[in-house]
Amino acid sequence: MTEEFHRIRRLPPYVFAEVNKAKALARAAREDIIDLGMGNPDSATPPHIVAKLVEAVQDPRSHRYSVSRGIPGLRRALAAYYARRFDVKLDPESEVIATLGSKEGLANLAAAISSPGDTILVPNPSYPIHQFGFIIAGASVRSVPATPDDDMLRALDRAVRHSVPRPTALIVNFPSNPTAYVADLAFYREIVAFARKHDLFILSDLAYAEIYFDGNPPPSVLQIDGAKDITVEFTSMSKTYSMPGWRMGFAAGNPRLIAALARMKSYLDYGAFTPIQVAATAALNGPQDCVADMRSLYKERRDILIKGLGAAGWDIPNPAGSMFAWAPIPERFAHMGSVEFAKLLLAKAKVAVAPGIGFGEHGDGHVRIAFVENAHRLRQAIRNIKPFLAQDNAGPAEPESEPEPGPEPGPETVTAQA
Repeated sequence: MTEEFHRIRRLPPYVFAEVNKAKALARAAREDIIDLGMGNPDSATPPHIVAKLVEAVQDPRSHRYSVSRGIPGLRRALAAYYARRFDVKLDPESEVIATLGSKEGLANLAAAISSPGDTILVPNPSYPIHQFGFIIAGASVRSVPATPDDDMLRALDRAVRHSVPRPTALIVNFPSNPTAYVADLAFYREIVAFARKHDLFILSDLAYAEIYFDGNPPPSVLQIDGAKDITVEFTSMSKTYSMPGWRMGFAAGNPRLIAALARMKSYLDYGAFTPIQVAATAALNGPQDCVADMRSLYKERRDILIKGLGAAGWDIPNPAGSMFAWAPIPERFAHMGSVEFAKLLLAKAKVAVAPGIGFGEHGDGHVRIAFVENAHRLRQAIRNIKPFLAQDNAGPAEPESEPEPGPEPGPETVTAQA
């Protein structure tokens, strides 16, 4: 009786644990740690959304069981959002479902549509639930490049030709967590054509649709003709309206997949607390100035961070979307890997970041930096990092000894981090 349960054995150790432990110890010692590790929005939820929650919670009828699929008004509001933002028509009854955040929706749809032995195509690196939702369901994951370009398309072609059994679904996530890559409609046309040709479902994670910086709103894959025949897309209130703790998200698209998710959820939950759904409806239907303000805030933070770290000697690609910078580990520290580099940065510069390996083994040459501190704190982080990069003893130039050979990391070497 000492062995782990079967599904737990498929989940790797928490790779962020070492960094989180070091962070906790530093804070216990009253050190001032600037935490840019977790993608946890720090801004308050807009007041008109909170006010609607307070109003709704005063009604005793709202304290009863809710509706697993989401109250009708909320589903209509999400359909209206798709119509005005993407010019995509959705039936609120059959093509929209509310979820407890996009993460829950992805995991439950994975359980609904996959069986042990199925093959799923997932970008690497990517948000951990993209692969672990399917791994928990018993499926196998085949990694493909995370870049929205010909490299991904060629890898998809190889995967379909050489995977046994043939893949059944493909995950896409743009703007991406953690890489901040953004796709355009031309790429989505290629993906949809490929998936239709090879009888693949597409599961699109569009949680960062409203966080973009360079004047080009990220598109939805559902804008492509025929995409709805094979696609479900997940969105979330967490980042758009700074509502991460409210746990409110959606799935939209193919009626067959939406029905499968609805059936699964009907056995597992009664939906989000009704006042939360009412407030989410008010957010989608109400004034959108707060979304523009949020976007401007993240752009300001991005510009401070990228420019400041560049001046400090750390060149980081300028993200066009998401609330993250995907930062290559400086060459001098590259041999350390992302976990040891993140621990060293925490110890020497008092700045916490997320190790890239937490998002897949192909992320180990990077760390993810979240724009979740105010401008003053970001400038302080830059001031701390600059001498860290300049110090000769910040880290050995070469490994002290060659490590013992070990097994190559597989696709199940990451774990969840927001």
